[in-house]
Amino acid sequence: MAASTLSPPEVPMELHAHNRDKLLRALRDHLAASSRPTRGFVLLQGGEEQTRYCTDHAELFRFLPSFAPSGICGSTVVFFYGFWLIDLFVSMAAIPDVASGKSFLFVPRLPADYAVWLGEIKPLSFFKERYMVDLVFYVDELVVVLHDHSSEPGKPLLFLLYGLNTDSNNFSKPAAIEEINKFDTDLSTLHPILTECRVIKSKMELDLIQYANDVSSEAHIEVMRRIRSGMKEYQLESIFLHHIYMYGGCRHCSYTCICATGENSAVLHYGHAAAPNDRVNGKFTKDQIVIYNAVLAAHNAVLQSMRPGVCWIDMHELAEKTILKSLKNEGIVIGDIDKMMERRLGAVFMPHGLGHFLGIDTHDPGGYAQGLERPKEPGLKALRTIRELKESMMFPRYEALSGVVFNLLIFLVFVPLNEQQFTFPSTPYTGKVEAMVITVEPGCYFIDAMLVPAMEDAVTSKFLNKKEIEKYKKFGGVRIESDVVVTADGCKNLTNCPRETWEIEAVMAGAPWPLDHARFKSQNGASGA
Repeated sequence: MAASTLSPPEVPMELHAHNRDKLLRALRDHLAASSRPTRGFVLLQGGEEQTRYCTDHAELFRFLPSFAPSGICGSTVVFFYGFWLIDLFVSMAAIPDVASGKSFLFVPRLPADYAVWLGEIKPLSFFKERYMVDLVFYVDELVVVLHDHSSEPGKPLLFLLYGLNTDSNNFSKPAAIEEINKFDTDLSTLHPILTECRVIKSKMELDLIQYANDVSSEAHIEVMRRIRSGMKEYQLESIFLHHIYMYGGCRHCSYTCICATGENSAVLHYGHAAAPNDRVNGKFTKDQIVIYNAVLAAHNAVLQSMRPGVCWIDMHELAEKTILKSLKNEGIVIGDIDKMMERRLGAVFMPHGLGHFLGIDTHDPGGYAQGLERPKEPGLKALRTIRELKESMMFPRYEALSGVVFNLLIFLVFVPLNEQQFTFPSTPYTGKVEAMVITVEPGCYFIDAMLVPAMEDAVTSKFLNKKEIEKYKKFGGVRIESDVVVTADGCKNLTNCPRETWEIEAVMAGAPWPLDHARFKSQNGASGA
């Protein structure tokens, strides 16, 4: 049985109260700057229970990300589960009064037989105490309650969440209530403000994100230790999923596992997990070392260069340039590096963006704030943000996943937590109370769909050594991912996985992690290079 020191942390309800306060302050500042009156309610819907197509099979419930749960701007890595939560919060709404700052929670009025099938029906007082809100009512009372608590004559104003998610190109769905005609509605103000609030994480959120990284890092190491030649990808995936649930208390993964062997590792979002592993034996081949170290050099160069004020496009181009230099040293590409960059050759080998914001969503929102346009050049157009890095948010008065990928590409599932009563993690985030969290995940792949057009192009083909590239035709790819917090003078890596090739080989051979580097080198004669 695998050893683990993890204990799932309690999710503090103070976190959600803090986030509600942060949103209200930001909204009030915006209204004041726009010479608009401080009035109205922020209305967010908890979510809707979904069934599998036309059946009565209810899918596991998840809150809408910006609600999660009863805490507006719940930008953490937490998803709650449990039958009573599933039904009780299907129609739940949280409403802060912009003028008074009071928070209202509305829950469904459940039928008596609910208690037979799904357990005790909680009284309203339970939700008021549990979720640290000012007032709790039933959903069918919402219209009357808001009119009664409105301080302005005429129709009360509702700020509804509606705006573009620049990762999915989908629009958020505003809360839907009966008799909406009895209210004035604002569909444009809330989304950019709430999104900006989610960009910067509080200390409580950073503690939870750190825990999710600890769980995921530990699970990756477990896969490294148990992998054997001939095992199927789904078996490796199952080791990971078992570990995060059994030892980390994490029922869900925030996206489908990417567990790919051999040439499947050139599929950026591979999710089939069926092919056998026939290449991983605990030792890097020469070709694997070449590509892995090229990506590791890019990863490390970015971490060393990150700090507030640095533009993310510059970090992406730094990663590209570092990989191209490594490939040139091995004769895979030839010619002038700067000219390769001008021709966007880096995108042939790294067609995805360098990283993305991280929080309650794998791709947390805010990458393209109002006024920012997505680049159109190859590679750069895949960037999920082009913002400057920052340590604290635009309102200064307010206080996962790592991937170790070689020819077996296993990474990374950012793991949400469940709601249980435990102590805080033993390795909390230590740093400033608020910070931006972003992934750093450079990669190098040999993808026919990218290489063939490049080799047929009259200009880019001059940079490619076709003979050398042919050797890597079935190689696949490498991606190394870290979850990083921006600090005042640089960044802090939340991920704790083996990185150097010799570290990975040692862990796969059974060495404990973290390694005692001095002892390991003396016993094995490792250079650490």
